[in-house]
Amino acid sequence: MAKKILFVGAGAIGSYIGSFLSRAGHDVTLVDPWAEQVETIRKKGISVTGPHDPFEAHPTAFHLNESQRLPRDFDIAFVAMKVYDTAWAAQLALRHLKPEGFIVASENCWPDPIVASVAGANRSLGLIMSKIGVALWKPGQVERGAEKGQGTGHDVFRVGEHDGRITTRAKEVAEILSVIDGSQVTDNLWGERWSKLCANAMGNPVVGMSNLGSFDIASSEVGRAITIHLASESARVGLALGYRIPKFNGNTAEQWAAATDKRDVYDALDKQLTPTGTGGRNWRASMGQDVIKGRPTEIDYMNGYVVAKGQEVGVRTPVSVATVEVVREIDAGTRKPDAQNIGLVLKRAGV
Repeated sequence: MAKKILFVGAGAIGSYIGSFLSRAGHDVTLVDPWAEQVETIRKKGISVTGPHDPFEAHPTAFHLNESQRLPRDFDIAFVAMKVYDTAWAAQLALRHLKPEGFIVASENCWPDPIVASVAGANRSLGLIMSKIGVALWKPGQVERGAEKGQGTGHDVFRVGEHDGRITTRAKEVAEILSVIDGSQVTDNLWGERWSKLCANAMGNPVVGMSNLGSFDIASSEVGRAITIHLASESARVGLALGYRIPKFNGNTAEQWAAATDKRDVYDALDKQLTPTGTGGRNWRASMGQDVIKGRPTEIDYMNGYVVAKGQEVGVRTPVSVATVEVVREIDAGTRKPDAQNIGLVLKRAGV
């Protein structure tokens, strides 16, 4: 049955998911503070490209300053903003839901407790999106860079309740998202969320600080070094917190965690990350996109969260600490993104 769905956030992920759901027959409304994006959607719709047939979608679009005119009968609201905007976005979403409606936190980092603080856990679902890789460089044009996972044993979407129950509404959201790619319900929201946090923390800030794409970073010994160290620190913290962490980027959390203590493990991971050919896809992850656009990054909520939780459980995270410092300097305008920042981080961390 078609649903009435609100997206607070018409950036890359909101536009991508919203376009598919609109095409599938759902009544989709997007609200966003980027005026040019909203006007383009209204006039031309959204052009969607990626590892699938290109198409155009025509969801309803509202400017943020018009949001008070939105109806208050949405079945589901996806919060698809940068994580630092989660609290106000959740408040807006909650205001426009029907009494039995709920919010889906479709963001990186650790947004679920923020949404629950606004709406309550009983009106909150978590959504982890793995290896979807979307970008919005121009208004009305969203691109997916990652290959589809459906049919290859990889589910892009995992929907979960905060308490781990497998509920009808979680199954419903997973089914709705299955028109895009592989989708399932998880009883392990927090472990899945930490797995995605690790994947983001080992890649996003490296792209952001260096102004390099993913292929260039993987082709560099120092690029692979910072990647492995960030993954190892993030995995160690998550394991110390007691999470059941699914594999990320092809390896178990235990393998990543052991990388900085066991040379054979490090060497195996380094070999795995090294490109075997030339001309691979040089994707810019979301933090790299933020830096190019002059937008604040999520560094404090990504690697900064790893550092903070590491301090709670007594796990040292020197490369993560140095990474946060350097990206903060870029955010503040006191440092330029440059490939040499990778070596600077490792030097500050004593690696």
